[in-house]
Amino acid sequence: MRAWRIAAYGEPAEVMAVAEVPVPEPGPGEVLVRVRAVAVNFPDVLLARGQYQERPPLPFTPGIELCGEVAALGPGAARFAVGQRVVATAIGVMAEYAAVPEASVHDAPETLDDAAAAAFLIAYQTAWFGLHRRARLRAGERLLVHAAAGGVGTAACQLGAAAGAEVTGIVGSEAKAPVAEASGASRVLLRGDDWIGAVKGDGGADVVFDPVGGAAFTGSTKAVNFEGRIVVVGFASGEVPPVRADHALVKNYSVLGLHWALYQRRRPDLVAEAHAALTRLAAEGAVRPVVAAAVPFADAAQAVQRLADGGTTGRLVVAVGK
Repeated sequence: MRAWRIAAYGEPAEVMAVAEVPVPEPGPGEVLVRVRAVAVNFPDVLLARGQYQERPPLPFTPGIELCGEVAALGPGAARFAVGQRVVATAIGVMAEYAAVPEASVHDAPETLDDAAAAAFLIAYQTAWFGLHRRARLRAGERLLVHAAAGGVGTAACQLGAAAGAEVTGIVGSEAKAPVAEASGASRVLLRGDDWIGAVKGDGGADVVFDPVGGAAFTGSTKAVNFEGRIVVVGFASGEVPPVRADHALVKNYSVLGLHWALYQRRRPDLVAEAHAALTRLAAEGAVRPVVAAAVPFADAAQAVQRLADGGTTGRLVVAVGK
């Protein structure tokens, strides 16, 4: 089968290459999936650079999120049937087949096509746990979403709007504003403008969803309200900001970390509950991944590089096959 491989660390376009490798055999508790589509995620960039928290031994296959159909079951795997359409997350899925842990596999939402389903699991689970599990977002609260035109940002905007929050999105350019607006942001501000003053002038933020870090986090501490909650999702800016305990004390706000993969390992029951709730929202039309482009398998390295370069909106998806 064809699989994208990384044999040395560097920029994705320089270190990713297609190779012929054997179709994997599903081990105990694993599911072999014939891959239809793979969503491009920022961890793919970090994997290529050797900066991700998990470092598979070189050479390895990138890709962490897929939609496909069950091709075979390993010993002890019994939750799914051969031919069933599924979504899953695991490192090493940018290939025509992938063997993934059964615990990471879920039914694919019937209302989403392969490209949208491939982009559904991680972003919406991250936004769901960040807003509902960690921040306990309530209807009527003011939600501030950084990188609101990105994959996880559009998911957070959609889920915030569905929960009845007033959503403000921060984007990097005017061209990205319509994407955030279409995802449920009633107000969109540019990162380069005085967004801190604008948010404070509009009543502040009760909940901040921050996948950017750096100056976005520092600014959020100035705009967050009394008893507000800042959810730290990631550091797409490349800068890990300091958390000032004295400032949090004086303003009486909370800083909440979110590492969604820990829930998959430690509380898979909560992940399954969230997937069921998100699937219902997708069926109702309240949420749907914003797929900016579905690219051919041969162009996967360029797609990951586009995400690394920071100019994308929504999600990029690699079409693999049916």
